[in-house]
Amino acid sequence: MHTQKKVIVRSEAIEARSDVHSVHRAAFGRADEADLVDSLREEGVVLVTLVAEVEKQIVGHILFSRMWIETDSGSIPAVALAPLSVLPEYQRQGIGGELIRNGLDLLNERGERIVMVLGHPGYYPRFGFSTRAARSLENPFPPEAFMALELVVGALDGIHGKVRYPAAFGL
Repeated sequence: MHTQKKVIVRSEAIEARSDVHSVHRAAFGRADEADLVDSLREEGVVLVTLVAEVEKQIVGHILFSRMWIETDSGSIPAVALAPLSVLPEYQRQGIGGELIRNGLDLLNERGERIVMVLGHPGYYPRFGFSTRAARSLENPFPPEAFMALELVVGALDGIHGKVRYPAAFGL
């Protein structure tokens, strides 16, 4: 166990990109999420990208990108949380939660209002995400796994529309 070691969450530096790739590959057992990170960077939609370090080793990564809700009255900016990865040997120690909380704090400071995630229904609600908040948003995902979070109370009130992810998601 690595529980006694200090975790540092910071902005991702360019020189960390290969380590970030390794974290996603190890956490998911495939390259899809690492490739998604690259594609989102190329598309220019990255809002926040953070790493978690333990003893100068990158053990986790989270990325938030611009997305939109298309309504009858126009596009509403929102934020997609994806992907989030922690090396397998560092999972279940709160590192993912630290990345989420730090990222949400930064987004809040920057004036973002709405964040969405496709994720585990047993995990993301502890950070304020809910399927209820996302119920008026048309999306291609299982309803139990698609969740939204209002960084500003009431940000989704009266909002009905279809979510539009960056092209990198391939949706």
